Amino acid sequence: MTIEKLPALLGEALTARGYTTLTPVQSAVIAEEAVGRDLVVSAQTGSGKTVAFGLAMAPEILDGGLVSLARDPAALIIAPTRELALQVSRELMWLYGKAGVRIATCVGGMDASKERRNLQTGPQIVVGTPGRLRDHLERGALNLSALKVAVLDEADEMLDMGFREELEDILNATPEGRRTLLFSATMPKPIVALAKRYQHDALRISTVGEDRGHGDISYQVVTVAPPDIENAVVNLLRLHEADTAILFCATRESVRHLYSKLTNRGFNAVALSGEHSQSERNQALQALRDRRARVCVATDVAARGIDLPNLSLVIHVELPRDAEGLQHRSGRTGRAGKKGTAVLVVPYQRRKRVESMLRGARIEAEWIKVPTAEDIRAKDHERLLEMLLTPVEAEEEDRALGARLLETMSAEDVAAALVRAHRAKMPAPEELLDNGSGERMQDDRRAGFDDSVWFKLNIGRRNNADPKWLLPLLCRRGGVTKNDIGAIRIAADETYVGIAAAAARHFAKAVAQRGHDEDNDVEIIEAEGPPRQAARENKRKGRGNESTPRHSPRPFQGPRGDGPAGDGKRPFRKAGPPPSKHGVKHKAKGNRPR
Repeated sequence: MTIEKLPALLGEALTARGYTTLTPVQSAVIAEEAVGRDLVVSAQTGSGKTVAFGLAMAPEILDGGLVSLARDPAALIIAPTRELALQVSRELMWLYGKAGVRIATCVGGMDASKERRNLQTGPQIVVGTPGRLRDHLERGALNLSALKVAVLDEADEMLDMGFREELEDILNATPEGRRTLLFSATMPKPIVALAKRYQHDALRISTVGEDRGHGDISYQVVTVAPPDIENAVVNLLRLHEADTAILFCATRESVRHLYSKLTNRGFNAVALSGEHSQSERNQALQALRDRRARVCVATDVAARGIDLPNLSLVIHVELPRDAEGLQHRSGRTGRAGKKGTAVLVVPYQRRKRVESMLRGARIEAEWIKVPTAEDIRAKDHERLLEMLLTPVEAEEEDRALGARLLETMSAEDVAAALVRAHRAKMPAPEELLDNGSGERMQDDRRAGFDDSVWFKLNIGRRNNADPKWLLPLLCRRGGVTKNDIGAIRIAADETYVGIAAAAARHFAKAVAQRGHDEDNDVEIIEAEGPPRQAARENKRKGRGNESTPRHSPRPFQGPRGDGPAGDGKRPFRKAGPPPSKHGVKHKAKGNRPR
C-alpha cells in the first residue's frame, strides 16, 4: 500500500516527516489480508516497526479518518523498558498529531499521580511498561474494558526480563474481541505459547529477510589482550570520530568504570544503566541529541529503545549474550537507510565464541587490528586537511584577523598554529601492550636480551598457553612492559620467558605476589637458566617437573565479568557431574573414564 491510500491525516504526517514510501514491514501490516486480524510480526531493529503498528491500529483509533470520542483507551502499547515506551510515544505523537489523538505514557520512575490524571482525560492511546500499567490497572486508574487493540512491542525481551505475570494480568483485563499485535525479533517457545493463548487465527508476518535494518551496518571485529580492552575502545573512538557512538557494557559497574575513564580522557560522554533515574536518563539522551555529548556508555537494558538519528558507531565493549543480543545492540545504528558501523572488542580467548555467534547471526564481519596511535594520527591528518580545504564563506572580520596574523607570522606558522589548536581539542590515542597481531616472540637474540633472565610458568600447551594472552599476563603480574619481555618458549606442561636483565629483579619481586582472580593459579618462578639448561639441571638433580603442581591449572579464560551473561563468573569452565538431591556428587556406574 502506498502513502496516498492511507487515512489523509496520517499520510500528511508521514509526508511531513520525509517518508516517500513505506518499509516492507509497514506495508505488510496494512495489507488487505492483515486488516482487522491478530498479527505476529518478526522484523529487524530499525525497520520502522513503531510506525508499522501505528498504521496497523489506525482503523481502531480513527472513526472515519477522525479521532474517536470514546473516553476509555482504544489502543494499548506495552514495551519492556522506559526508554522504548517513551520513544514509541514520541513516534505516535507525530504520526497521530494532525488527527488530534491524545496519548498517555505510563512508565516507572515518573510521577504516578500525574500519569493517573492524564489517564482521566480520556486518551485514545496508552503506552507503558508492564509493571506501571499493572499498577494503574489494580488502582482503578486504567480502564481497559473498551480496548480494541493491544500491541506487545519486543515481546521476547519482556519475557526475558520476567514480565510474564504482568503481561497476563494486563491482557486478562482486556475484552475478548480485541486485536492483539505481537512484535518480536525472535520467536522462542514462550512467545509462541503466548500467541496461542491470547490470539485467534493470527497472521504470521516476517520481513527479516527483506528489511534493510542491518544491511546498512558494517561489522568489524578487533582481537585484543584483556588489559588492552579500554585502550582499544579509546583508539576506536578516536579513529572513527563518530557524531554519536554508543558503547555497550554487561554490568552497571562496567558502565561506571568506562564512563569515568572516558570523561577523564576528555571525551564528552554520558552513562545509562539501571542505577540512573528517569530524569538522569532523559538528560543524558537530550545531551546526545543536542550534540553536547557524543559518546553513550550503556547496559543492554538501559539502551533498549534508544533512537538517536546521528548514531553511526556501536562498540561492543563486553560481548552480548547471544546472536539476538548482538543484533539488538547493533541495530541502534544503520537506521532509516543511514550507514553505521558495529565493532566487537574481543579478548583473544573469546575468538571462537564470537566466530560462532557471527555464524548464528549470519553476519559477515571484517577482522581487523586494533588502531594504533600512528593509525589515528594519520586519520587525523586526513580529517584536518579535508576540513581546511573545504571552501567556506568567511566574514570580513575573519579575513581582517587573518591578514593581521600574516603581518606578524608566516603562512607556515599560522597553518602550524591552526593544526596544533585543532589537535589539542582531541584526546590523545592510547599505546597498546599488544597491537593485535598475536605474533609469537620466539627470538631471544633481540637487542638487549643477550643476558636475559629466564622465568618459568607452570602452564604449557596442555593449558592452552599462548603468547597472545601470556604477554599481557606477564606485564600485569610483573609490572613490566612488553619491551622488557624477550622470548616465550612453550612446552607441554611449562613455559619459559626471557626477561631483560635490567627489569628481572623488579619482575621477580612482583611475580612473587599472588595473582588476581583470573590468574591466581599461574605460578611464575625464576628458572635455572634457559629452557634446555634448566631441563638438564632438573634431570641431573632428579626433580623432573616438581615445580609443576600435580593438578595443572585450568586453561586461562581471561578476567572475570566478560562472560556471556556479564555476571562476573568465569565463562566456559567445564562443570563436573551435577550434585545429587543431598548435595553429594555421584559417580555414574559403568562409565569408562574419559
